[in-house]
Amino acid sequence: MTLARHHDAIVAVATAPGRGAVGIVRCSGRDLRPVIAALCGKALAPRHATYLPFVDADGSAIDQGIAIHFPAPHSYTGEDVLELQAHGGPVVLQLLLARCLQAGRDIGLRVAEPGEFTERAYLNDKLDLAQAEAVIDLIDASTEAAARSASRSLSGDFSAEIHTLRDQLIQLRMLVEATLDFPEEEIDFLEKADARGQLERIAAQLDAVLDRARQGALLREGIKVVIAGQPNVGKSSLLNALAGAELAIVTPIAGTTRDKVSETIQIQGVPVHVIDTAGIRGEHDTRDEVERIGIARTWAEIEGADALLFLHDLTRSGEGAYDAGEADIAARLPAAFADGSRLVHVFNKADATPLADPARGLAVSAKTGAGLDELRRKLLALAGWHASPEGLFIARTRHVDALRRTREHLALAQAQAHSPEPALDLLAEELRQAQVALGEITGEFSADDLLGEIFSRFCIGK
Repeated sequence: MTLARHHDAIVAVATAPGRGAVGIVRCSGRDLRPVIAALCGKALAPRHATYLPFVDADGSAIDQGIAIHFPAPHSYTGEDVLELQAHGGPVVLQLLLARCLQAGRDIGLRVAEPGEFTERAYLNDKLDLAQAEAVIDLIDASTEAAARSASRSLSGDFSAEIHTLRDQLIQLRMLVEATLDFPEEEIDFLEKADARGQLERIAAQLDAVLDRARQGALLREGIKVVIAGQPNVGKSSLLNALAGAELAIVTPIAGTTRDKVSETIQIQGVPVHVIDTAGIRGEHDTRDEVERIGIARTWAEIEGADALLFLHDLTRSGEGAYDAGEADIAARLPAAFADGSRLVHVFNKADATPLADPARGLAVSAKTGAGLDELRRKLLALAGWHASPEGLFIARTRHVDALRRTREHLALAQAQAHSPEPALDLLAEELRQAQVALGEITGEFSADDLLGEIFSRFCIGK
Protein backbone atom coordinates (compact mmCIF):
# COMPACT_ATOMS: atom_id res chain seq x y z
CA MET A 1 0.00 0.00 0.00
CA THR A 2 1.54 3.27 -1.13
CA LEU A 3 -0.60 6.39 -1.20
CA ALA A 4 0.31 9.78 -2.65
CA ARG A 5 0.82 11.19 0.83
CA HIS A 6 3.59 8.67 1.49
CA HIS A 7 5.78 10.51 -1.04
CA ASP A 8 5.57 13.77 0.93
CA ALA A 9 8.35 14.93 3.21
CA ILE A 10 7.08 15.14 6.79
CA VAL A 11 8.09 16.91 10.00
CA ALA A 12 6.90 16.87 13.62
CA VAL A 13 7.96 17.50 17.18
CA ALA A 14 9.04 14.03 18.31
CA THR A 15 9.13 14.65 22.07
CA ALA A 16 6.19 14.84 24.46
CA PRO A 17 4.32 18.14 24.89
CA GLY A 18 5.47 20.42 27.70
CA ARG A 19 8.77 21.72 29.00
CA GLY A 20 11.93 19.63 29.14
CA ALA A 21 15.70 19.79 29.02
CA VAL A 22 15.78 18.57 25.41
CA GLY A 23 13.20 18.57 22.63
CA ILE A 24 13.47 16.95 19.20
CA VAL A 25 12.09 18.00 15.83
CA ARG A 26 12.20 15.17 13.30
CA CYS A 27 11.97 15.34 9.49
CA SER A 28 11.72 12.47 7.00
CA GLY A 29 11.63 12.52 3.21
CA ARG A 30 13.32 11.49 0.00
CA ASP A 31 15.77 14.41 -0.06
CA LEU A 32 16.13 16.79 2.89
CA ARG A 33 19.14 18.77 1.61
CA PRO A 34 17.15 22.03 1.28
CA VAL A 35 15.99 21.80 4.90
CA ILE A 36 19.46 20.90 6.17
CA ALA A 37 21.05 23.80 4.29
CA ALA A 38 18.44 26.29 5.50
CA LEU A 39 18.53 25.40 9.19
CA CYS A 40 22.14 24.22 9.63
CA GLY A 41 23.90 26.38 7.05
CA LYS A 42 26.00 23.49 5.77
CA ALA A 43 25.93 19.82 4.84
CA LEU A 44 26.09 17.36 7.74
CA ALA A 45 28.33 14.32 8.05
CA PRO A 46 26.09 11.22 7.95
CA ARG A 47 25.13 9.89 11.39
CA HIS A 48 27.39 12.33 13.23
CA ALA A 49 26.11 14.70 15.90
CA THR A 50 26.98 18.28 14.97
CA TYR A 51 26.61 21.15 17.45
CA LEU A 52 25.56 24.35 15.68
CA PRO A 53 23.00 27.18 15.62
CA PHE A 54 19.62 26.53 14.03
CA VAL A 55 19.21 29.47 11.66
CA ASP A 56 15.99 31.41 11.05
CA ALA A 57 15.07 32.93 7.68
CA ASP A 58 16.64 36.28 8.58
CA GLY A 59 19.94 34.65 9.56
CA SER A 60 19.42 34.90 13.31
CA ALA A 61 19.77 31.85 15.55
CA ILE A 62 16.57 30.23 16.83
CA ASP A 63 18.58 28.06 19.22
CA GLN A 64 21.88 26.20 19.62
CA GLY A 65 21.64 22.45 19.47
CA ILE A 66 22.63 19.17 17.87
CA ALA A 67 21.72 18.14 14.32
CA ILE A 68 22.00 14.57 13.03
CA HIS A 69 21.43 13.50 9.41
CA PHE A 70 20.56 9.86 8.67
CA PRO A 71 20.76 9.40 4.89
CA ALA A 72 18.43 6.85 3.29
CA PRO A 73 18.11 3.93 3.56
CA HIS A 74 19.98 3.72 6.88
CA SER A 75 17.40 5.47 9.03
CA TYR A 76 14.33 4.72 11.15
CA THR A 77 11.94 5.36 8.25
CA GLY A 78 14.18 4.18 5.41
CA GLU A 79 14.14 7.74 4.01
CA ASP A 80 16.41 10.70 4.68
CA VAL A 81 15.90 11.68 8.32
CA LEU A 82 16.99 14.88 10.05
CA GLU A 83 16.79 15.23 13.84
CA LEU A 84 17.21 18.61 15.49
CA GLN A 85 17.86 18.36 19.23
CA ALA A 86 17.14 21.71 20.85
CA HIS A 87 16.20 23.02 24.29
CA GLY A 88 12.85 21.55 25.22
CA GLY A 89 10.69 24.64 25.52
CA PRO A 90 7.38 24.52 23.59
CA VAL A 91 7.98 27.92 21.95
CA VAL A 92 11.47 26.97 20.75
CA LEU A 93 10.22 23.70 19.26
CA GLN A 94 7.32 25.41 17.51
CA LEU A 95 9.72 27.99 16.03
CA LEU A 96 11.92 25.17 14.73
CA LEU A 97 8.89 23.34 13.34
CA ALA A 98 7.71 26.48 11.54
CA ARG A 99 11.19 27.10 10.14
CA CYS A 100 11.40 23.53 8.82
CA LEU A 101 8.02 23.91 7.09
CA GLN A 102 9.16 27.22 5.57
CA ALA A 103 12.49 25.79 4.36
CA GLY A 104 10.86 22.64 3.00
CA ARG A 105 8.02 24.31 1.14
CA ASP A 106 9.54 23.50 -2.27
CA ILE A 107 9.86 19.78 -1.48
CA GLY A 108 6.29 19.59 -0.13
CA LEU A 109 7.24 19.27 3.54
CA ARG A 110 4.17 19.00 5.76
CA VAL A 111 3.33 18.17 9.38
CA ALA A 112 3.25 14.42 9.96
CA GLU A 113 0.08 12.57 10.84
CA PRO A 114 -0.04 10.40 14.00
CA GLY A 115 2.23 7.39 13.63
CA GLU A 116 3.39 8.36 10.15
CA PHE A 117 7.12 7.98 10.84
CA THR A 118 6.60 4.40 12.04
CA GLU A 119 4.15 3.74 9.22
CA ARG A 120 6.88 4.68 6.74
CA ALA A 121 9.30 2.39 8.55
CA TYR A 122 6.78 -0.41 7.94
CA LEU A 123 6.14 0.55 4.30
CA ASN A 124 9.90 0.72 3.63
CA ASP A 125 10.51 -2.71 5.19
CA LYS A 126 12.42 -1.40 8.20
CA LEU A 127 9.84 -2.98 10.53
CA ASP A 128 7.04 -5.46 10.01
CA LEU A 129 3.56 -4.73 11.34
CA ALA A 130 4.01 -6.62 14.63
CA GLN A 131 7.25 -4.72 15.31
CA ALA A 132 5.59 -1.41 14.42
CA GLU A 133 2.82 -2.09 16.93
CA ALA A 134 5.45 -2.96 19.54
CA VAL A 135 6.77 0.61 19.27
CA ILE A 136 3.59 2.10 20.74
CA ASP A 137 3.23 -0.84 23.14
CA LEU A 138 6.69 -0.08 24.51
CA ILE A 139 5.74 3.59 24.95
CA ASP A 140 2.43 2.72 26.61
CA ALA A 141 3.71 -0.15 28.79
CA SER A 142 2.29 0.13 32.29
CA THR A 143 4.51 -2.50 33.93
CA GLU A 144 8.17 -3.51 33.71
CA ALA A 145 7.21 -6.95 32.38
CA ALA A 146 5.09 -5.37 29.63
CA ALA A 147 7.95 -3.04 28.65
CA ARG A 148 10.45 -5.91 28.43
CA SER A 149 8.02 -8.01 26.41
CA ALA A 150 7.32 -5.12 24.03
CA SER A 151 11.07 -4.67 23.60
CA ARG A 152 11.40 -8.34 22.63
CA SER A 153 8.62 -7.91 20.06
CA LEU A 154 10.25 -4.76 18.71
CA SER A 155 13.56 -6.59 18.29
CA GLY A 156 11.73 -9.20 16.18
CA ASP A 157 11.33 -12.18 18.52
CA PHE A 158 7.58 -12.50 17.91
CA SER A 159 7.96 -11.93 14.16
CA ALA A 160 10.69 -14.58 13.96
CA GLU A 161 8.34 -17.16 15.47
CA ILE A 162 5.62 -16.20 13.00
CA HIS A 163 8.03 -16.36 10.06
CA THR A 164 9.23 -19.83 11.12
CA LEU A 165 5.64 -21.07 11.17
CA ARG A 166 4.98 -19.40 7.82
CA ASP A 167 8.00 -21.05 6.21
CA GLN A 168 6.92 -24.46 7.46
CA LEU A 169 3.41 -23.89 6.10
CA ILE A 170 4.82 -22.83 2.72
CA GLN A 171 6.96 -25.96 2.55
CA LEU A 172 3.97 -28.17 3.31
CA ARG A 173 1.80 -26.29 0.81
CA MET A 174 4.43 -26.83 -1.89
CA LEU A 175 4.34 -30.58 -1.32
CA VAL A 176 0.54 -30.76 -1.34
CA GLU A 177 0.14 -28.59 -4.43
CA ALA A 178 2.90 -30.44 -6.29
CA THR A 179 0.95 -33.64 -5.74
CA LEU A 180 -2.18 -31.94 -7.09
CA ASP A 181 -0.26 -30.85 -10.18
CA PHE A 182 1.00 -34.36 -10.92
CA PRO A 183 -1.85 -36.76 -10.10
CA GLU A 184 -0.35 -39.41 -12.39
CA GLU A 185 2.43 -39.88 -9.87
CA GLU A 186 1.07 -42.79 -7.90
CA ILE A 187 2.71 -42.09 -4.60
CA ASP A 188 1.13 -42.02 -1.22
CA PHE A 189 1.84 -38.38 -0.51
CA LEU A 190 0.61 -38.40 3.08
CA GLU A 191 2.90 -41.27 3.96
CA LYS A 192 6.05 -40.67 1.93
CA ALA A 193 6.25 -36.93 2.50
CA ASP A 194 5.28 -37.33 6.18
CA ALA A 195 2.59 -34.68 5.62
CA ARG A 196 0.68 -35.75 8.70
CA GLY A 197 3.82 -35.52 10.84
CA GLN A 198 4.70 -32.10 9.43
CA LEU A 199 1.17 -30.88 10.07
CA GLU A 200 1.18 -32.17 13.64
CA ARG A 201 4.49 -30.45 14.37
CA ILE A 202 3.29 -27.14 12.91
CA ALA A 203 0.08 -27.35 14.95
CA ALA A 204 2.00 -28.08 18.16
CA GLN A 205 4.38 -25.18 17.54
CA LEU A 206 1.44 -22.90 16.79
CA ASP A 207 -0.25 -23.91 20.05
CA ALA A 208 2.89 -22.89 21.97
CA VAL A 209 3.04 -19.52 20.19
CA LEU A 210 -0.68 -18.95 20.77
CA ASP A 211 -0.29 -19.63 24.48
CA ARG A 212 2.59 -17.16 24.77
CA ALA A 213 0.66 -14.60 22.71
CA ARG A 214 -2.29 -14.85 25.11
CA GLN A 215 0.10 -14.22 28.00
CA GLY A 216 1.61 -11.29 26.12
CA ALA A 217 -1.85 -9.84 25.49
CA LEU A 218 -2.48 -10.02 29.24
CA LEU A 219 0.73 -8.06 29.88
CA ARG A 220 -0.39 -5.40 27.43
CA GLU A 221 -4.08 -5.11 28.26
CA GLY A 222 -4.38 -6.51 31.78
CA ILE A 223 -7.69 -7.51 33.31
CA LYS A 224 -10.57 -5.46 34.68
CA VAL A 225 -11.54 -6.48 38.21
CA VAL A 226 -14.61 -5.00 39.90
CA ILE A 227 -15.10 -5.04 43.67
CA ALA A 228 -18.82 -5.10 44.48
CA GLY A 229 -20.99 -5.74 47.50
CA GLN A 230 -23.29 -4.08 49.99
CA PRO A 231 -22.42 -0.72 51.58
CA ASN A 232 -19.75 -0.71 54.30
CA VAL A 233 -18.43 -4.24 53.72
CA GLY A 234 -14.89 -2.91 53.12
CA LYS A 235 -14.68 -2.48 49.33
CA SER A 236 -12.67 0.75 49.54
CA SER A 237 -10.45 -0.73 52.24
CA LEU A 238 -9.75 -3.74 50.02
CA LEU A 239 -8.85 -1.48 47.07
CA ASN A 240 -6.48 0.50 49.30
CA ALA A 241 -4.92 -2.70 50.64
CA LEU A 242 -4.36 -4.14 47.16
CA ALA A 243 -2.94 -0.86 45.87
CA GLY A 244 -0.86 -0.15 48.95
CA ALA A 245 -2.13 3.43 49.07
CA GLU A 246 -5.06 5.42 50.45
CA LEU A 247 -6.91 5.88 47.16
CA ALA A 248 -10.50 5.66 48.32
CA ILE A 249 -12.16 7.38 51.28
CA VAL A 250 -12.89 4.95 54.11
CA THR A 251 -15.35 5.83 56.89
CA PRO A 252 -17.80 3.88 59.07
CA ILE A 253 -20.63 5.71 57.27
CA ALA A 254 -22.45 3.45 54.80
CA GLY A 255 -22.54 4.69 51.22
CA THR A 256 -19.32 6.75 51.36
CA THR A 257 -18.40 5.69 47.80
CA ARG A 258 -20.86 7.25 45.35
CA ASP A 259 -18.91 6.67 42.14
CA LYS A 260 -16.25 4.27 40.96
CA VAL A 261 -12.61 4.63 42.04
CA SER A 262 -10.07 2.97 39.73
CA GLU A 263 -6.45 1.99 40.17
CA THR A 264 -4.06 -0.18 38.15
CA ILE A 265 -1.87 -2.46 40.23
CA GLN A 266 0.77 -5.00 39.21
CA ILE A 267 0.59 -8.68 40.07
CA GLN A 268 3.67 -10.53 38.76
CA GLY A 269 3.95 -7.89 36.06
CA VAL A 270 0.33 -8.22 34.90
CA PRO A 271 -1.63 -4.94 35.03
CA VAL A 272 -4.82 -5.43 37.04
CA HIS A 273 -7.34 -2.59 36.71
CA VAL A 274 -9.20 -2.68 40.03
CA ILE A 275 -12.46 -0.73 40.33
CA ASP A 276 -14.09 0.06 43.66
CA THR A 277 -17.81 0.70 43.22
CA ALA A 278 -20.73 2.17 45.14
CA GLY A 279 -22.32 -0.21 47.62
CA ILE A 280 -25.38 -2.05 46.26
CA ARG A 281 -28.68 -2.08 48.08
CA GLY A 282 -32.30 -2.47 46.99
CA GLU A 283 -34.15 0.35 45.26
CA HIS A 284 -36.42 0.85 48.27
CA ASP A 285 -33.41 1.12 50.59
CA THR A 286 -31.55 3.70 48.49
CA ARG A 287 -31.48 7.05 50.24
CA ASP A 288 -31.15 9.57 47.40
CA GLU A 289 -30.81 10.12 43.66
CA VAL A 290 -27.01 10.40 43.76
CA GLU A 291 -26.71 6.99 45.40
CA ARG A 292 -29.13 5.48 42.86
CA ILE A 293 -26.94 6.77 40.02
CA GLY A 294 -23.86 5.32 41.74
CA ILE A 295 -25.53 1.91 42.09
CA ALA A 296 -26.58 1.96 38.43
CA ARG A 297 -22.96 2.63 37.48
CA THR A 298 -21.87 -0.25 39.69
CA TRP A 299 -24.03 -2.67 37.71
CA ALA A 300 -22.68 -1.25 34.45
CA GLU A 301 -19.10 -1.88 35.64
CA ILE A 302 -20.00 -5.42 36.68
CA GLU A 303 -21.36 -6.12 33.18
CA GLY A 304 -17.99 -5.26 31.64
CA ALA A 305 -15.74 -6.92 34.22
CA ASP A 306 -13.27 -9.68 33.42
CA ALA A 307 -13.51 -10.78 37.04
CA LEU A 308 -15.84 -9.85 39.91
CA LEU A 309 -14.90 -9.80 43.59
CA PHE A 310 -18.19 -10.19 45.48
CA LEU A 311 -17.20 -8.85 48.88
CA HIS A 312 -18.94 -10.07 52.04
CA ASP A 313 -18.68 -8.87 55.67
CA LEU A 314 -18.05 -11.78 58.04
CA THR A 315 -19.06 -9.70 61.07
CA ARG A 316 -22.59 -9.12 59.73
CA SER A 317 -23.39 -12.62 58.54
CA GLY A 318 -26.63 -13.82 60.18
CA GLU A 319 -28.28 -10.40 60.28
CA GLY A 320 -31.66 -10.66 58.53
CA ALA A 321 -31.46 -7.48 56.47
CA TYR A 322 -27.83 -8.09 55.53
CA ASP A 323 -28.42 -11.70 54.44
CA ALA A 324 -31.41 -10.60 52.36
CA GLY A 325 -29.22 -8.02 50.63
CA GLU A 326 -26.62 -10.69 49.86
CA ALA A 327 -29.25 -12.93 48.29
CA ASP A 328 -30.65 -10.03 46.26
CA ILE A 329 -27.21 -9.17 44.78
CA ALA A 330 -26.49 -12.83 43.99
CA ALA A 331 -29.82 -13.15 42.17
CA ARG A 332 -29.15 -10.05 40.05
CA LEU A 333 -25.64 -10.94 38.91
CA PRO A 334 -25.27 -11.14 35.11
CA ALA A 335 -25.47 -14.56 33.49
CA ALA A 336 -21.78 -14.34 32.57
CA PHE A 337 -20.92 -14.96 36.23
CA ALA A 338 -23.37 -17.83 36.72
CA ASP A 339 -20.79 -20.61 36.30
CA GLY A 340 -18.47 -19.02 38.86
CA SER A 341 -15.43 -19.03 36.55
CA ARG A 342 -15.11 -15.24 36.74
CA LEU A 343 -16.62 -14.74 40.20
CA VAL A 344 -14.69 -14.75 43.48
CA HIS A 345 -16.52 -14.66 46.81
CA VAL A 346 -14.28 -12.70 49.17
CA PHE A 347 -15.09 -12.64 52.89
CA ASN A 348 -13.63 -9.56 54.57
CA LYS A 349 -12.83 -8.82 58.23
CA ALA A 350 -11.40 -12.28 58.88
CA ASP A 351 -9.31 -10.67 61.63
CA ALA A 352 -12.52 -10.17 63.62
CA THR A 353 -14.56 -13.24 62.63
CA PRO A 354 -13.11 -16.40 61.00
CA LEU A 355 -14.73 -17.96 57.94
CA ALA A 356 -16.39 -21.13 59.16
CA ASP A 357 -16.50 -22.87 55.77
CA PRO A 358 -13.40 -22.17 53.61
CA ALA A 359 -15.16 -23.77 50.64
CA ARG A 360 -17.42 -20.72 50.39
CA GLY A 361 -14.60 -18.46 49.18
CA LEU A 362 -11.48 -16.56 50.22
CA ALA A 363 -11.14 -15.11 53.71
CA VAL A 364 -9.20 -11.84 53.85
CA SER A 365 -8.60 -8.92 56.12
CA ALA A 366 -8.23 -5.57 54.36
CA LYS A 367 -7.10 -4.24 57.75
CA THR A 368 -4.20 -6.64 58.40
CA GLY A 369 -3.49 -7.86 54.86
CA ALA A 370 -4.21 -11.48 55.68
CA GLY A 371 -5.30 -13.49 52.63
CA LEU A 372 -4.35 -10.83 50.07
CA ASP A 373 -1.55 -12.90 48.52
CA GLU A 374 -3.96 -15.76 47.94
CA LEU A 375 -6.44 -13.30 46.42
CA ARG A 376 -3.75 -12.00 44.03
CA ARG A 377 -2.93 -15.57 42.95
CA LYS A 378 -6.62 -16.23 42.37
CA LEU A 379 -6.94 -13.15 40.15
CA LEU A 380 -4.00 -14.30 38.01
CA ALA A 381 -5.56 -17.75 37.71
CA LEU A 382 -8.86 -16.23 36.59
CA ALA A 383 -7.01 -14.24 33.93
CA GLY A 384 -5.33 -17.42 32.65
CA TRP A 385 -1.84 -16.25 33.58
CA HIS A 386 1.06 -18.62 34.06
CA ALA A 387 4.79 -18.06 34.00
CA SER A 388 6.53 -18.78 30.70
CA PRO A 389 10.07 -20.21 30.86
CA GLU A 390 10.96 -18.83 27.41
CA GLY A 391 10.13 -15.18 28.00
CA LEU A 392 7.08 -13.46 26.57
CA PHE A 393 6.58 -11.15 23.65
CA ILE A 394 3.92 -8.46 23.76
CA ALA A 395 0.81 -9.30 21.75
CA ARG A 396 -2.50 -7.70 20.90
CA THR A 397 -6.03 -9.04 20.67
CA ARG A 398 -5.78 -9.03 16.88
CA HIS A 399 -2.63 -11.18 17.05
CA VAL A 400 -4.36 -13.72 19.27
CA ASP A 401 -7.39 -13.70 16.97
CA ALA A 402 -5.21 -14.29 13.90
CA LEU A 403 -3.38 -17.15 15.62
CA ARG A 404 -6.69 -18.66 16.71
CA ARG A 405 -8.03 -18.56 13.14
CA THR A 406 -4.77 -20.07 11.89
CA ARG A 407 -5.24 -22.91 14.38
CA GLU A 408 -8.82 -23.49 13.22
CA HIS A 409 -7.66 -23.86 9.61
CA LEU A 410 -4.91 -26.23 10.70
CA ALA A 411 -7.46 -28.32 12.61
CA LEU A 412 -9.55 -28.65 9.43
CA ALA A 413 -6.39 -29.54 7.50
CA GLN A 414 -5.58 -32.19 10.10
CA ALA A 415 -9.07 -33.64 9.73
CA GLN A 416 -8.50 -33.97 5.98
CA ALA A 417 -5.02 -35.44 6.45
CA HIS A 418 -6.35 -38.13 8.79
CA SER A 419 -9.38 -38.93 6.66
CA PRO A 420 -9.41 -42.41 5.03
CA GLU A 421 -9.72 -40.70 1.64
CA PRO A 422 -8.27 -37.21 2.10
CA ALA A 423 -9.25 -34.50 -0.39
CA LEU A 424 -5.88 -32.92 -1.15
CA ASP A 425 -7.47 -29.86 -2.75
CA LEU A 426 -9.33 -29.09 0.48
CA LEU A 427 -6.18 -29.77 2.49
CA ALA A 428 -4.26 -27.32 0.28
CA GLU A 429 -6.96 -24.67 0.68
CA GLU A 430 -6.97 -24.93 4.49
CA LEU A 431 -3.17 -24.58 4.51
CA ARG A 432 -3.46 -21.49 2.28
CA GLN A 433 -6.07 -19.95 4.57
CA ALA A 434 -3.86 -20.69 7.58
CA GLN A 435 -0.95 -18.89 5.91
CA VAL A 436 -3.14 -15.88 5.10
CA ALA A 437 -4.37 -15.62 8.71
CA LEU A 438 -0.79 -15.92 9.98
CA GLY A 439 0.42 -13.26 7.55
CA GLU A 440 -2.01 -10.71 9.00
CA ILE A 441 0.16 -10.50 12.12
CA THR A 442 3.30 -9.24 10.38
CA GLY A 443 1.44 -7.35 7.66
CA GLU A 444 2.03 -9.64 4.71
CA PHE A 445 -1.73 -9.75 4.22
CA SER A 446 -3.28 -6.57 5.65
CA ALA A 447 -6.20 -4.38 4.60
CA ASP A 448 -5.53 -0.67 4.25
CA ASP A 449 -8.17 0.17 6.87
CA LEU A 450 -6.36 -2.03 9.41
CA LEU A 451 -3.13 -0.10 8.83
CA GLY A 452 -4.97 3.19 9.27
CA GLU A 453 -6.49 2.00 12.54
CA ILE A 454 -3.13 0.85 13.91
CA PHE A 455 -1.02 3.90 13.08
CA SER A 456 -3.71 6.47 13.97
CA ARG A 457 -3.27 5.44 17.62
CA PHE A 458 0.38 6.57 17.66
CA CYS A 459 1.43 10.00 18.83
CA ILE A 460 2.47 12.62 16.31
CA GLY A 461 6.22 12.47 15.73
CA LYS A 462 6.49 8.68 16.18
